[in-house]
Amino acid sequence: MNKSAFILAFAVLTSGSALAADPAKINWPKIPVVKVPLFYPGQSTYEWLRSDDHKNAAKEVKRGDACLSCHDEEDAEKDMGNKIAKGGRLEPMAVPGKSGYKELKVQAAYDDKNAYLRFQWKTDNPYPGTEHQYLRFDGKEWKVWGYPKLDKPVQEGKQPGIYEDRMSIMLDDGKVPGFAQQGCWLTCHDGSRDAPKQFTKEEIAVNPMLTALKKNDVRKYLPDSRTDPTDWKTGKTVEEIAKLKAAGYFVDLIQWRAHRSHPVGLADDGYVLEWRNFDAGKNMFAGNADKATHAPKFMWDEKKVGYKSIKALDLRKGDHFLIREQNAVPFDPNAGWKEGDMIPDYFTSREDAKGSAADNNAISSWKDGMWTVMLIRPLGLTNDDDKTLKAGGVYSVGFAVHDDNITTRGHQISFEKTLGLGVKKGTKVDINAVKLP
Repeated sequence: MNKSAFILAFAVLTSGSALAADPAKINWPKIPVVKVPLFYPGQSTYEWLRSDDHKNAAKEVKRGDACLSCHDEEDAEKDMGNKIAKGGRLEPMAVPGKSGYKELKVQAAYDDKNAYLRFQWKTDNPYPGTEHQYLRFDGKEWKVWGYPKLDKPVQEGKQPGIYEDRMSIMLDDGKVPGFAQQGCWLTCHDGSRDAPKQFTKEEIAVNPMLTALKKNDVRKYLPDSRTDPTDWKTGKTVEEIAKLKAAGYFVDLIQWRAHRSHPVGLADDGYVLEWRNFDAGKNMFAGNADKATHAPKFMWDEKKVGYKSIKALDLRKGDHFLIREQNAVPFDPNAGWKEGDMIPDYFTSREDAKGSAADNNAISSWKDGMWTVMLIRPLGLTNDDDKTLKAGGVYSVGFAVHDDNITTRGHQISFEKTLGLGVKKGTKVDINAVKLP
């Protein structure tokens, strides 16, 4: 376990309240384990589900039937995921060796202050995916080095595949029509990154909504944020989007990141509406490249860690986190840099994390090929960009794991599930959180 992450998260949880459980003392062997199958979806977007290419299911999807009303046979996720990952109509750029299926173990508990969600999954690689992209000195200037496996530079063999492991949760309280039936497929659309008909820079430049929002690409969005739910270009006005948000028409998106949140004991907090947004406030991670010079803002403190940069041969040999308040110092351009020197492209900071964006604590560790992540989410949040969790509540959820140096559609995902916080006997949910003593 990352000791500093545990200490930081535990200190925040227990300060000022006797109601929070000691996360280290939760008796997880006594908490039921729900095994959630995850599968590789390829380019199965919202639009694909409603097209004739979805075999004979388009009519059922359009009328609002749940995905699981058809895909309810044993090993359905495993069979589909393994088939899609090999390439074909739903995966035009198959990644060699990519697994099509992953089992996610989920446990849930709560007390009077927090919900505690514990996740475990095996990684494809024999090491934790804690590395992320770097800034590398080429002898003259600093350039980004390392990309996700689906990116063109990696596919062409010009860059190594480097990306952090991630675990994500989408959550809704019933205010987004269709999410309980079709889960995260409501958020994945043609036109998005690595999806069919991917946006062009020219299309972004003339799109009224995205230019008003100062966005330069297309990411996850919900259907009702567009005048035509199947066409990302038909965005509603900023005023209309604000009304949707005020009415609760958004899904929470919580992401634990093995490089950008794990080292400081947090998971980031966001939501999906017209785009994949972060909550108000400030994240625990930020870009380390100076916008004007492209040189790093921070480097490692050599007095504390023994080096100011690393080389490619040092990758995956220990942790390489750049934590602003722990092991970083301002970048010195005159420190005798040599070709091949590398510094992380992102730095992390628990002190910098503020507001609604910093709601979620996380305690995580990797051992014997398995990540264990405990997410701690406060109950009763009243921020306008959060779904409020409360005892007795039932929520629609979807899970995803990004593994093996990949992002965007390269994840494994779940069909729609339900999460209850101590619901009454007889109320059917897939995962029911246990009340802690």
